[in-house]
Amino acid sequence: MKIYLIAGEESGDLLGYNLMSGLKKLFPEVEFCGIGGSLMESQGLKSIFKMSELSVMGVFEILPKLPQLIKRKNQVIDDIININPDALITIDSPDFCLRVAKKVKQKTDIKTIHYVAPTVWAWRSGRALKMAKYIDHVLALFPFEKPLLLNSGLSCDFVGHPIANHQIAKPSEVTIFRKNFNLGKKKIILILPGSRIGEVKRLTNIFEKTLDIVNQKFPEFALVIPTTKGVESLVKELTETWSKKPIILNTNNCSYEVYNSYKKAAFREATVALAASGTVSLELALNSVPMVIAYDVNFLSRIILKFLLRIKTVTLVNIVTETNSVPEFLGAKCQPVAIADALMELLNSQELRGKQIETHKACIARLIPEGDLNQGDFAAVKVIEQLNYNV
Repeated sequence: MKIYLIAGEESGDLLGYNLMSGLKKLFPEVEFCGIGGSLMESQGLKSIFKMSELSVMGVFEILPKLPQLIKRKNQVIDDIININPDALITIDSPDFCLRVAKKVKQKTDIKTIHYVAPTVWAWRSGRALKMAKYIDHVLALFPFEKPLLLNSGLSCDFVGHPIANHQIAKPSEVTIFRKNFNLGKKKIILILPGSRIGEVKRLTNIFEKTLDIVNQKFPEFALVIPTTKGVESLVKELTETWSKKPIILNTNNCSYEVYNSYKKAAFREATVALAASGTVSLELALNSVPMVIAYDVNFLSRIILKFLLRIKTVTLVNIVTETNSVPEFLGAKCQPVAIADALMELLNSQELRGKQIETHKACIARLIPEGDLNQGDFAAVKVIEQLNYNV
């Protein structure tokens, strides 16, 4: 069996890693090719170019890189046709992945599987109907997505969210983390400005001003920023002028395993978090960390999204639980004073933090796949079913 995978972001790299692990358990001799990050490469994939080239967000952020993205798209299409795999599995990054899948389906009969349902419930609802013409199957992360896609004519399985596989830090990991960073018994504010270069550049200055306000009333808190490989040097550069120096967790001076242990400990120990919008809200929910979400895009992207967005909240915890438990400050509302007020309200109220944590528990419970398999293994089984292989 030969599987071609495409991932364009850190979250997709994790999904690909878990799926590949599950497929190897079912078919030890399976071969992988395509595009992925360090996690997918650790499972045997040799990425034909760096995954970070595809990590672009926002309508007007994409435009300057469009010629290079088109070149890469054509390169990938040619590579898939030449290899002729049993299946093409595209993971999230729909603007790139679905264009590739469409061209591949026009030229071949390769099975096409898209992993992570497009957010048709949020915007661009017509995509599902169009996808049904060239995507054979969708693996959805959220339970409410399956009926929506089936109604649009797309074959779909809910396979659970990878957050269901995550483990929170052990007490021993917390002890080592606190000791190595001289934290003692200090309380922690966790800061998560995103995993893409563009969003980190936009949000870091806003987060700095926000935390300056918070620090005036809560000076005893330590600031901790876990980063991803693609932005760790940028985060370090942008925070050098902060009046209160944050602890930056990165892979520069330690292995991925050590970094991951530190990160898990920071999540477990955080009193509150200030985070960019994205899947990180689910990781915070798993660790029962009350949070405030803040996010902004290019000004022109703001205007376009205002007309296209079909939902009132973009925070996944809120969407999954059908609540507005997590306060969010988006676009023009992404302002330091308002964000700081929301953070300080959480810091001042145990009751408010407790209510948010109860919502977090309900959210995670809804993201667990059926049966006893973990999320990656369950997704692998659904892939095998689509390929009609006998296990």
